[in-house]
Amino acid sequence: MRLLLIEDDLSVAESVELILKSVGHVVDVVGLGEDGIELGAQAVYDLIVLDIMLPDMDGYEVLRRLRAAGVETPVLVLTGLSDVEHRVKSLASGADDHMTKPFDRRELVVRVQAVLRRARGGSRPVIRTGRLAIDLDRRSALVDGREMNLTGKEYAVIELMSLRKGVTVSKEMILRHLYDRHDEPEKKIIDVFICK
Repeated sequence: MRLLLIEDDLSVAESVELILKSVGHVVDVVGLGEDGIELGAQAVYDLIVLDIMLPDMDGYEVLRRLRAAGVETPVLVLTGLSDVEHRVKSLASGADDHMTKPFDRRELVVRVQAVLRRARGGSRPVIRTGRLAIDLDRRSALVDGREMNLTGKEYAVIELMSLRKGVTVSKEMILRHLYDRHDEPEKKIIDVFICK
């Protein structure tokens, strides 16, 4: 999955990015609300993780502007503001979940999984397409009940295509899903993954 993290505290951003990458997500990180709005509106993300206390505007404004621009990407608010008013305001502003700092690594991972699962319209973490089953929680693909031996990138390609079944998936979409903006290879690599 491709996630956008909008967080200005460098140590928190690095920590969240490492946690999310360790479970197989590709993460883009920005420190300003304006940058988050721009990227969130033009790129296809599966989830946005949003801090409320940003240097240029608060996260509620970021969320309001994303929703006004028609961005339906699920949003997990991750903030140090823990009182009920802030939790209510986050959810009322269009966030899909609200989590407070400091946080436990395991809780962040399962909340991200839960928001992604709800956004796909169900609580079951398995997507079935013909003989193929993708278990999103275990990050595995099965054909006729037998697990396929896939690399991380190969799994990510089949996961993306399963999540977007019925929709044309371009090479650019696959590249953005697999790689962050800094280490994108040539488009030909997608041919290799599809061939395998």
